[in-house]
Amino acid sequence: MSATWMQKPGRSCLKAGGRLPTIPGLVLHSPSESHMSVSYRMPDGAAMAFDQPASGLDIAGQISKKLAKQALAIKVDGALTDIYLPVPDGAAVEIITRDHEDALELIRHDAAHVMAEAVQELFPGTQVTIGPTIENGFYYDFFRETPFTPEDLVAIEKRMQEIVRRNEDIRREVWDRDEAIQFFLNQGETFKAEIIRDLPADQEVSLYRQGDFIDLCRGPHLPATSKLGDGFKLTKVAGAYWRGDSNNPQLQRIYGTAWRDKKELNAHLKQLEEAAKRDHRKLGKEMGLFHQQEEAVGSMFWHPRGWRTRRTLENYIRAKMERNGYQEVNTPQMMDRKLWEQSGHWDKYGDDMFTICTHDHKDLAFKPMNCPGHVQIFNQGLKSYRDLPIRLGEFTTLFRNEAHGALHGLMRARTFGQDDAHIFCTEEQINGETAAFITMLQEVYADFGFTEIKVMFSDRPDVRAGSDETWDKAEAALKAAVESVGLDYTLNPGEGAFYGPKLEFQLRDAIGRDWQCGTLQVDFVLPERLDAEYVAEDSSRQRPVMLHRAVLGSLERFLGIVIESTAGHLPFWLAPQQVVVATITNAVDAYAEQLVADLQAAGLQAEADLRNEKIGYKVREHSRAKVPVILVIGEKEAAEGLVAMRRLGSQATDTLSRDDAIRQLADDAQVPA
Repeated sequence: MSATWMQKPGRSCLKAGGRLPTIPGLVLHSPSESHMSVSYRMPDGAAMAFDQPASGLDIAGQISKKLAKQALAIKVDGALTDIYLPVPDGAAVEIITRDHEDALELIRHDAAHVMAEAVQELFPGTQVTIGPTIENGFYYDFFRETPFTPEDLVAIEKRMQEIVRRNEDIRREVWDRDEAIQFFLNQGETFKAEIIRDLPADQEVSLYRQGDFIDLCRGPHLPATSKLGDGFKLTKVAGAYWRGDSNNPQLQRIYGTAWRDKKELNAHLKQLEEAAKRDHRKLGKEMGLFHQQEEAVGSMFWHPRGWRTRRTLENYIRAKMERNGYQEVNTPQMMDRKLWEQSGHWDKYGDDMFTICTHDHKDLAFKPMNCPGHVQIFNQGLKSYRDLPIRLGEFTTLFRNEAHGALHGLMRARTFGQDDAHIFCTEEQINGETAAFITMLQEVYADFGFTEIKVMFSDRPDVRAGSDETWDKAEAALKAAVESVGLDYTLNPGEGAFYGPKLEFQLRDAIGRDWQCGTLQVDFVLPERLDAEYVAEDSSRQRPVMLHRAVLGSLERFLGIVIESTAGHLPFWLAPQQVVVATITNAVDAYAEQLVADLQAAGLQAEADLRNEKIGYKVREHSRAKVPVILVIGEKEAAEGLVAMRRLGSQATDTLSRDDAIRQLADDAQVPA
């Protein structure tokens, strides 16, 4: 097969700059001189022609032997496909190598298939069901009577490494539907047969063969098992139900993580190890903040110290909002189902809402969000354009019926509070309100040490309320607003709220994890559905724009993020117990108690530890509880009016006068304005 380059002046066919490679046997000439029948567009706009349809591997090979060796897959008109399949004429193509952003998805997908092959070789009779990629890795669900053990995972991982070394070709095959069903039934794979039966009638049935292993899959895949490399590890076994239904057979889910190479894998495993040390549930117990128990799954039992911290966080963001013109309101925690149906939330979130039926046979729902209630407040009394913008905030508890398996301490709970607010404004005010919100959000995140912020722009989802014209207007308004403040963003297609597009603000913590917290949503739909209006300057009745916004999001979740990011070393102003006065001898108890009283009078959370224990024991115990400051008092300190100050994380001890120590600590305890 011969190929011809059709290169734009001054441009290379390569994605990055550089000279056109010299390729033996490759003829270069202009498009007018070409008689080739098939051509492809490269990422830089150059064209490449062949005398017959070429595969991605052919295209990579004509560029360089090195690229052909590195090629994992090819993008054809933006869609990822197998490297060895023919590419249609005129397509835009891009060769995918290991360092491409799409490579990890392929690697993780293939890791799941290689794991399934290993399991069936080691444990004949095990049925494979589904095996998708997930964040940072993959899993596969298996049906097997005998539980997998940790030792089994070691053996499976070892067999996976053998399969990689075998370098088995991975090839796509299209089968007749009935033949595919019968094949899997003959193999004892009833789950796979069921999946095929349930596929849409017009969907092609594609199977992938690697060695003797055949699996149902849409693909694409790596060209061979050797391309998987050695950057994978199996992590754990968990339970699951077939198709997520507890009435169906129970399966065993094996999780794994996969990366481009061993270096990336080790970095991830180190991060996991660090994250385990920082787990907010573990630290929350050590710090005496909260606990959970089966009688209230998904909710917290806040202890005095924990609730003090939770309340401090709420008051901090409340003060920020008040300084930015928000008015706090309070709406009922239960409202009639009819209101949720009218707003559209019932159709979207009905299955995730807690409901009760009253004695007079009314269905009430515990609110999962505040927006319909805030519209009801806006609707009381006629509003003028002069009244806008109106900013309403609320901190009452929200209720969401999260799946049991999704619950995760403070990070994913069924009851939580939010720094939730809604801005009712005109279209002309969207830019100004967006700019003010982003400024406040950046200030808040900086107060907690979060300076790396990524912005995602989520546009219309498939299932949504409102017309396309309304969505066009909302998306254009939000894009104009975010661009007016010079904020870079990444498009997140189809992930908008059902009523409008949104910005999602992701912050990066101390160990490199990203968390989505803040959000801003532009909504033209709910004001229409809930009949909100104001009197415009020309005396006409107009619908306000509704901006849904949060900076912290769930207060519980944000606190969990801060605990883990700081490893429990909370900012001094947020710490539940700021100072402990620890005595060396009971002879100085009176001095210690008076010092605590003075610290408390200065607004500090202080306690005395007068126990008859060695000072080293006291220091270790309070350090483990993450108390930021320990003031050690002995006879010398008591006699001279001094304190020996020791800060969490430091081995050094500073000796100060008691008055200087109180002033210094009181300054440190000031909540950021």
